[in-house]
Amino acid sequence: MKLFKTLFGVGSMTFLSRILGFLRDSIIARIFGAGFATDAFFVAFKIPNLLRRISAEGAFTQAFIPILSEYKTQRSERDVSILVSKVATLLGLFLVLITVLGVFAAPWIVYVSAPGFIDNPTKFELTVDLLRITFPYIIFISLVSFAGGVLNTYGKFFVPAFTPVWLNLSFIIGAIFFSHHFDQPVYVLAWAVFLGGVLQLFFQVPFLKKIGFIPNLNIDFKDEGIWRILKLMGPAVIGVSITQISLLINTIFASFLASGSVSWLYYADRLMEFPVGVLGVALSTILLPNLSKSFSGSNVHEYSKLLNWGLRLAIIFAAPAAVALFILSVPLISTLFYYGAFTAHDVTMTHYAVMAYSVGLIGLILVKVLAPAFYAQQNIKTPVKIALFTLLCTQFMNLVFIGFLKHAGLALAIGLGACINAGLLYFYLQKQKFFQLDSGWAVFLLKILGAVILLAIFLIFYRGDIGLWTSYSFVQKIQNLFILITVGALIYFASLKIFGINLKALFKESNH
Repeated sequence: MKLFKTLFGVGSMTFLSRILGFLRDSIIARIFGAGFATDAFFVAFKIPNLLRRISAEGAFTQAFIPILSEYKTQRSERDVSILVSKVATLLGLFLVLITVLGVFAAPWIVYVSAPGFIDNPTKFELTVDLLRITFPYIIFISLVSFAGGVLNTYGKFFVPAFTPVWLNLSFIIGAIFFSHHFDQPVYVLAWAVFLGGVLQLFFQVPFLKKIGFIPNLNIDFKDEGIWRILKLMGPAVIGVSITQISLLINTIFASFLASGSVSWLYYADRLMEFPVGVLGVALSTILLPNLSKSFSGSNVHEYSKLLNWGLRLAIIFAAPAAVALFILSVPLISTLFYYGAFTAHDVTMTHYAVMAYSVGLIGLILVKVLAPAFYAQQNIKTPVKIALFTLLCTQFMNLVFIGFLKHAGLALAIGLGACINAGLLYFYLQKQKFFQLDSGWAVFLLKILGAVILLAIFLIFYRGDIGLWTSYSFVQKIQNLFILITVGALIYFASLKIFGINLKALFKESNH
């Protein structure tokens, strides 16, 4: 498979989704600002998102794709089809049960996840109402993740990568055209989540039908593959839960801080999710089924070669992204969000969080490359142990940083925790016989460092006084930001070429 071509395609679809996501967030910031109502919505939206990442996108995918890849490689198409139907039935029943419980238990869930809201009964009740509307999203988006896993295993990467576009469109259309129909306008965002989940699921159905894997209801769970998936899901749920618990604890901490803290962290996280999604998630998406195929076929050389390629590509693009986000945080926030109800104070507070997050961007992306290396081996216990240690480290850092850095301290703890996670994943991966670094890594990293330093010098010098960015017109912001990003990219990639890093050769290495 031509991995770079696939990565480019997946990255392009993800890029489109993220651009629409920024437009969505810009519209939300303009209409709703950062305060009482948005804090309530972001908490209500985060909870089903956390459960989705635990039940489907995270633990389920990590356990399901390696087994599905093994079935595809070693068994008949009928066996694969039966497995898909049984897994879909079991997942669907579980999701309905979780959703019913979540809707009824909404007040207790908000009580636990945002205890700082209790002192404000109106804010608390609004969060409960919004949660009851958004909670069924977990059914639709988890089934979307399941369908995406099947499509990815069969090489249909572009469809799952494009699917999130529908959620963003639902937000944009709802916020612009229907918010005034509600007594409390923020309700439109909750209904946009619900509708977005429905649209995403129905979008993928024709593509599943095309490859012949529309699941049938099959409640016969006496299948060796299902029990192997469930066995792998046990530690996977713990591992993914650890990461999500860390984020939930951050929300709990933020709920006690100044009003708007939850929203500032949300907008900062959205900026960080752009490179993580376009590069990290895209790499993870294509590496997991390919690594699983190499491992199940006992092709150790191919397995190691795939990982080296993924790590080099991740560092080449993650390093300049981290530097650019740190230096250009105010220009980016001002250009994307500083309109309407989003104030100059919100820009400053979000800026602090973005700078803190950017410290750990490389770690966040490397985790997306290194963790699938273990999942492909059907080894989930090692990443789980590392995730547990990372959680402890992150919460210790939260306690240390929150006193003087406030919400930015929470972002910094997440970023540094990701670096610890990535470092430990690499350490334990190196101890195995399946993976070895290629020669020349030390020189490669020095060349990247040199190019990043030149990029940073240019961005700092030509960015100008960051205090002026909030006074620029929209056209001035776009023009200046476009010049900074375009010239900065040219300087960085020209520096790589001068230093002897051959990107064309790296892209050719992906033709497996």
